[in-house]
Amino acid sequence: MSADLFKRAGLFVAFILAQTLVLGSIHLFGYATPMLYVYFVLLFPRNYPKWGILLWSFCMGLVIDMFFNTPGVAAASMTLIGAIQPYYFEMYLSRDAAENIPPSMHNLGWVKYFYYSMALVVLYCVVFFTLDAFTFYNWTVWLKCVLGSSSLTLMMILTFETVQDRQE
Repeated sequence: MSADLFKRAGLFVAFILAQTLVLGSIHLFGYATPMLYVYFVLLFPRNYPKWGILLWSFCMGLVIDMFFNTPGVAAASMTLIGAIQPYYFEMYLSRDAAENIPPSMHNLGWVKYFYYSMALVVLYCVVFFTLDAFTFYNWTVWLKCVLGSSSLTLMMILTFETVQDRQE
């Protein structure tokens, strides 16, 4: 249990540092910002306690909110994704799958993992940018931000999964 806790804490710090020091300053075409920290929630295995996923997700969102001055937006979005992730991940597993199976391209297959990660990333971006804008007055900017950030984040997640899959 303590080894898993230290691994998760290390991943938590790594994602926070990557987002705040590098990825947070990238704004392609003024709209697309990679949000790689969402990948942290996608990595929770099947048997991880739901309260633990919610707590880690909320803490990640809260730290992101503190660094990027988005009061409560990332925390709410990450908590929603953390609440949905265990149930959504269950949909892609067979009944006889191992209890501690983590979601990965190796375990689910390329197509299933793509749909798993795409749905959660797009949902996160929709909620994040909707709460951030809090209006649909300029809906084209909102749509560009959602689509651009979702696709950039998804490309980064799939790249990491492909590299990790080749190393195993």
